[in-house]
Amino acid sequence: MGQNIKRIGIITSGGDCGGLNAVIKGVGLMGLSLGIETVIVPNGYAGLYNLAEMESVVTLTPLRLSFIKPSLAGSEAGHSRVKVKKIEDPDKYERIKSGLRKFGIDALIISGGDDTGSVIVDLTGQGISCVHVPKTMDLDLQTYSVGGDSAVNRIAGFMRDLHTTGMSHNRVIVMEVFGRYAGHTAFRGGIAGEADCILIPEVPVDFDVVYKHMKKNYTERVLQSDVKAGTYGIVVAEGITDAAGQVLSDKSAGVDAFGHVKLAGAGKYVRKKLEERMKNDPDITAFMKKSFMFTPGVYMLPEIREVTPGHLVRSGGSFAFDVNFGMRVGAAAVQLVKDGITGVTVVEVKGNRIEYIPTAEAIKQRKVDLEELSLYESMGLCFGREPVPFKPETVKRQLPIDRHV
Repeated sequence: MGQNIKRIGIITSGGDCGGLNAVIKGVGLMGLSLGIETVIVPNGYAGLYNLAEMESVVTLTPLRLSFIKPSLAGSEAGHSRVKVKKIEDPDKYERIKSGLRKFGIDALIISGGDDTGSVIVDLTGQGISCVHVPKTMDLDLQTYSVGGDSAVNRIAGFMRDLHTTGMSHNRVIVMEVFGRYAGHTAFRGGIAGEADCILIPEVPVDFDVVYKHMKKNYTERVLQSDVKAGTYGIVVAEGITDAAGQVLSDKSAGVDAFGHVKLAGAGKYVRKKLEERMKNDPDITAFMKKSFMFTPGVYMLPEIREVTPGHLVRSGGSFAFDVNFGMRVGAAAVQLVKDGITGVTVVEVKGNRIEYIPTAEAIKQRKVDLEELSLYESMGLCFGREPVPFKPETVKRQLPIDRHV
């Protein structure tokens, strides 16, 4: 049953990424089409909590919308990492409701990941109408998420670019990327960036396997090159673990507002583990001499360098897939609000069909399907484990084919 919705508030929450401005634009344009006013609640849930103190909010008029560029990453609405339940104010929910009443906001469209979604479930339970647009560059929700494709493309681009400096100096390059406890973007970005080895949280790292793979491929490339040049690239997700299940990142950075350990240092850890093995390997000295690089006391081992692009992965521009997806699911969220369907996550728009699922289901973590890895292992890639034979099943598909990513 539809509701008399006159004004919607748009919130972007959690980390920035590609595609969010497309969501905002999609919400604003569909709002204009349906005669519903859209306003920005700035700076995520921090802004929602402080809405009651604001003197005004920005309305997405046709003119204001014209300045929002979907091709730019980040968000015109701003971000914060705030868990509403943790706000030390016993009247926080009434304060939020009073802010919504103050500006006549009938419902919220909120774009964010699992943490953002958990707050949506909380707010819905408090009687606040919300629709969730999935957003996380980690791609670990049950649905596709705005920001994922842009992050994958950025990771792939950086890995390809680093190949040039690796070749120039005969270096092994270890690139650490975001992903927390799911390795989707490291996996997809590493494949597209032509990495030789991809280390993800779903596979405990066997450094002996990694070293053996690196040594063979790196040394063969250099020795077979007419100018004795070669490189080897590793993409490392920040949340990788060892055989005991221990996260290998530096945990000294503390925790965020949602209680998650801030992960960093996985690339450095991998570099040190490989350097230890290289220093104790007599074959490396012979390799350096055979490749005419050995210089006593100066250049005795190949260099391993770690690189951390960090927030560059989520900044800059949005790739076309995220712009398309963001626009349509943002618009679809407005339609759901108009139809009185809240507490849900937009999954996709197919033709004239808007698909959605309960937000509590959408935010359950999804990890990389390990059965996918053996295909790439059969092509020579390393995932930090002994390769698993690829045993394909062939299945004939019937038309029409569901093309949802």
